[in-house]
Amino acid sequence: MSVTTPQTQAAQTGSRSSSGLLSTRPVWLVGVLATLAGAVVTEAFALVARAAGVPMEAASPGAAEAAEIPVGGFFGGVVFWSVAGIVLAVVLARWARQPARTFTVTTVALTVLSLAGPAVAPHTATSTQIVLAASHGVAAAVIIPLLARRLSHGQR
Repeated sequence: MSVTTPQTQAAQTGSRSSSGLLSTRPVWLVGVLATLAGAVVTEAFALVARAAGVPMEAASPGAAEAAEIPVGGFFGGVVFWSVAGIVLAVVLARWARQPARTFTVTTVALTVLSLAGPAVAPHTATSTQIVLAASHGVAAAVIIPLLARRLSHGQR
């Protein structure tokens, strides 16, 4: 027999409804929403860095000189690369025994690997390389936990 007070019942109901927002939505939808949130936060981070005087010019390997990273460039980059993460989450939700754990381990490893890009960017200021690398972490810190939490609820 369980005895609960009205406050405990309210707290349980409140926690169910907040976690229910993630657990009742399709994985792809949570992925899209997490991506949009991650892209907005990452773009805001880049705008703060830009306002602080960090030059937003970077070069791809093999490029002769750095090119301007436009406002909105971080947002677009997060959206572009997150598509692969959403596909991975949907596939793991369908076929993996432990989708949340597999997703987290895989995406954290891929995020760490993605840091090589900014580290070797030629003709790019060190401060810009640091902001680029940090932006990968910012996006991952928003997107990965949201999708992993959704995957931990089991339904597709």
